[in-house]
Amino acid sequence: MSFVLLSLLCISILSLCSTNVNGFTTTTIQTIATATAATKLSSSIQVTTISKNSKQSQIQQQRQRHQVVLTSTSTTINDVAEMDGSGINGLSSSSPLFSSTSTIDNNTHAHTQTQKRRISKLSALITKIGMMAFIVSMCLSLPIALFPPYLLYKLQLISQIQQQQMALTAGQFCARWLLRIIPFSTVKCYSSPEQEINPQPCVWVCNHTSALDIFILLAKDKKLRGKNRRPIKIVYWKGLEDNPITKLLFTQCGFIPVQMAANSAGEDNKYDMKSFKTLLRMSKQAFKEGSDIGILPEGQLNPHPEEKLLPCFPGAFTLAKMSKRPVRFMALHGTHRLWHARDDIGMTVTGRDVALRVYPGEGRKLKSAEEFLATFEAVVGKFATTGEDLNNDELTAWLDGSKWNEQQHEIKTNGEDEK
Repeated sequence: MSFVLLSLLCISILSLCSTNVNGFTTTTIQTIATATAATKLSSSIQVTTISKNSKQSQIQQQRQRHQVVLTSTSTTINDVAEMDGSGINGLSSSSPLFSSTSTIDNNTHAHTQTQKRRISKLSALITKIGMMAFIVSMCLSLPIALFPPYLLYKLQLISQIQQQQMALTAGQFCARWLLRIIPFSTVKCYSSPEQEINPQPCVWVCNHTSALDIFILLAKDKKLRGKNRRPIKIVYWKGLEDNPITKLLFTQCGFIPVQMAANSAGEDNKYDMKSFKTLLRMSKQAFKEGSDIGILPEGQLNPHPEEKLLPCFPGAFTLAKMSKRPVRFMALHGTHRLWHARDDIGMTVTGRDVALRVYPGEGRKLKSAEEFLATFEAVVGKFATTGEDLNNDELTAWLDGSKWNEQQHEIKTNGEDEK
């Protein structure tokens, strides 16, 4: 099966070579590749020069470190705006949407990380071309890869459950191999797949920052959840079916749609309550089939992913409680620098590093919706906004529930004192 899919994928890539991608032809891509080789050559020459003048380089580095420490607040705010994309298309770094920078202003480490994340205009162009090539290749390869399971099901040779699981495997295969063939992004996975020997049924939750999220998660699912991972059905907005490719992928994999009014990123969601009946019915069916459920509690793309999470919904807790399953947490950071949720930024590339995190253990059966929301915002929110975890003690305390119990005890004690 894998060999057949890989062959079909290669055919799709070859057909892509004769296709223009937003005005960029293969000649352009070859030209950029040549430029990249030249850049690497010049970089190697530069490294040789620096090695011969190590003393002078060390002095310069010390000066740079002093400059970072003495950098003014206004400069740091501009850097943060540039990193997140708010400085693109004439937007001011003083925009209210990007004004929550008090913590970063006084954090030299965060400023240094910001400098490391910057990429040149050439790198941004190459990354954008690669990303568009990846998207077009997915559009070409998915229909081909999803057709065999569909045909087998229509011929009544396999069941619908088998067809959906084969479609999910085919989608993951396409995303994984295309990301290897077209490595437009550097994706780091922080997980322990070797410990996922016998994963238990659960409800997965993750933050949401970019239209690329689903494809990156599909591509790295094996590294994140291990080779023994259970099939998963993701809850998605039914409006995404307006795109024929996402409709094909989501419906063939048996993903679960929720209907709501179309809105811009950051605006309140207005759900069609009738669709929740479909959600519950399909979720119960997925549980019976042995699938995990994946939910994005924010309910939409986050337009300010490096500030905070959007207000979250407790639907994941409801499904977990209904099915008596634990909740497991997953987080991602960096996809917004490739394809931002805001229309005025869009595919203006400001970085290519993406980080994915799966938190260890078998999850936990949470006691209340409030506990779920607090844990999600503390654990996932930290990684989503910074790309880093809480310190080990605090992270463990949130994951095992002791931090929540401690907070509730303090609230109860303070309430008794006031009386």
